[in-house]
Amino acid sequence: MTTAHIQVEHLNLTYQEHPGLKDIIVAFPRNEVTAIIGPSGCGKTSLLRCLNRMIDLVPGAVVTGKVLVGDMDIYAKGVDVTAVRKRVGLIAQKPTVLPMSIFENVAYGPRIYGYESRKKLHDTVERCLVMTGLWDEVKHRLKDPAGRLSIGQQQRLCLARGLAVEPEVLCFDEPTSALDPLSAQWIEREILSLKQGYTVVVVTHNLQQAMRIADNVIFMRLGEVVEAGSADEVLGSPKHEFTKAYINGIEE
Repeated sequence: MTTAHIQVEHLNLTYQEHPGLKDIIVAFPRNEVTAIIGPSGCGKTSLLRCLNRMIDLVPGAVVTGKVLVGDMDIYAKGVDVTAVRKRVGLIAQKPTVLPMSIFENVAYGPRIYGYESRKKLHDTVERCLVMTGLWDEVKHRLKDPAGRLSIGQQQRLCLARGLAVEPEVLCFDEPTSALDPLSAQWIEREILSLKQGYTVVVVTHNLQQAMRIADNVIFMRLGEVVEAGSADEVLGSPKHEFTKAYINGIEE
């Protein structure tokens, strides 16, 4: 039986006293892909940001409840937020490369976490660029500005940057929404490959994508989890009327 890598218990989020997430209770199984789906504004991205405390950067955001990553309650008093974000990486919807070279983009995180050996840095950069299929495309121009890469390449570079700090969990916020079909296909294949070594959480508005890549699906509406389970159950035989309507494209 697959164990939960992340366990969310009675998570609530408010923005300047306005509710954003309401009593979220859900688990993310280890080494599987969990897709979070639901209409715009339902809280998908907010939940994703709560998993690595990027929500802390939103003015007025207040979180209560527990998020357990392994045995660590990431919202417990005294928790090192930097350590949380190392364990749970977040790849944003729009790729944002740092204003530096391709090499330094990937090396940035390891430098922060104390990688001092030039050889170790180079080996890490090469390994992560190979994993994301970029190495052969950029190995002769590692000193070039990362901003010169195509959008698809930039998205893969951001993934390589996330992998370089050796996280346990990878969270993707609509990772293919800004990409052409070929780049989107590559990212989907990579996500399926990554679950061999990582727990993967993907926010997506694309039901077909969820069907292709997800082992588990969480359906959200108005800041609440309406239904959660295996992809076959939630997408193939939804139990809740709201889930059925969403999957069938019926507006409420």
